[in-house]
Amino acid sequence: MPWSNQNGGGPWGGGGGDNPGPWGQGPNRPRGNGGGNGNGGPPDIEDFFKRGQDQFKGMFPGGFGIGLVAIVVVVIAAFWVLQSMYTVRPEQRGVELRFGKPKQEVQMPGLHFMIWPIESVEFVNVTQQQINVGTGTSSRAGTMLTGDQNIVDISFSVFYTITDPQDYLFDVEGPVQTLQQVAESAMREVVSRRPADDVFRDDREGILSDVKAIVQDTMDRYGAGLTITAVTLQDVSPPKEVADAFDEVQRAEQDEDRYMEEANQYANKELGAARGEAAKIREDAAAYKDRVTKEAEGEAQRFTSIYDSYKTAPDVTRKRLYLETMQGALSQSHNVIVDDNGTGVVPYLPLDQINKAATQSTARPATSTSTQSMTQGAAN
Repeated sequence: MPWSNQNGGGPWGGGGGDNPGPWGQGPNRPRGNGGGNGNGGPPDIEDFFKRGQDQFKGMFPGGFGIGLVAIVVVVIAAFWVLQSMYTVRPEQRGVELRFGKPKQEVQMPGLHFMIWPIESVEFVNVTQQQINVGTGTSSRAGTMLTGDQNIVDISFSVFYTITDPQDYLFDVEGPVQTLQQVAESAMREVVSRRPADDVFRDDREGILSDVKAIVQDTMDRYGAGLTITAVTLQDVSPPKEVADAFDEVQRAEQDEDRYMEEANQYANKELGAARGEAAKIREDAAAYKDRVTKEAEGEAQRFTSIYDSYKTAPDVTRKRLYLETMQGALSQSHNVIVDDNGTGVVPYLPLDQINKAATQSTARPATSTSTQSMTQGAAN
């Protein structure tokens, strides 16, 4: 049923009249003395916003529209400046891109400016970095086959630096992952050409040097912008399944080395003794040679001296030589010479013991005097 607005009321009644509206009464208004209209009602929201708008317009001489545009421009400009300025830290290098294409120059540490949003910047850490292969992974990345058909578990580290940020960022997709795969492949290649003993202890430095050269050459051909600074072995061990057998082999090899060392020590000792004995024999022979030579020279000189004397006085020299010869011969004789009748010889004198007494007198000088007296008495 259409409602009537004859008395100025609304569909809920009120409006200053007594018509209650279709539901029997009009809306209840709060009562009191507050309000912004001075009639005891609530504040007029429209008047409040109007007064605030007038005050805001008073802040801009050109009007509210121009002021709002100026604020928006200032905010946009500040945001653009903040986006266009960037800082490169000391351990970084920056590469600017314009429409996604890298510029030629590399930005050094410091504050820089670019034209945002048509330009952007990529940061690269140029300090030495490290990747590990065969460490802390559930895969068998470190399990390798040696040249003598042994299986070893190797974990090693590769240290590198970024020397060309542009190549590092844009020439190779995932350069770190590529480096890890290349390092693992290089280590497998080198280990497959070496015996297990080289890997465990004999030639580790040679293996690491070969791996470094292969990795560097491969990354250079890829154009990754990386320089390999070092390759180090973290751990080398046999697989758990054969660890006990490998330990036995290692102990046997250690025993072999120990026995060989002991044998070398014994050989050196005996060889030293033999060389010393040979040197002694050579020295004795040289001394004997010198002695015989000197004696021969002395005999020759003595003969020459006697010959000279003989030429001067032949009779005297001949008689002296005869007497000296007889003295030398008879002094070694065991015979006792007496006169024909034996006068002056003691009847029971033990002549056969004279030689024995003379021999004993040489060993015991204390009894030599008595023996000599007995011999002289017998001779008389």
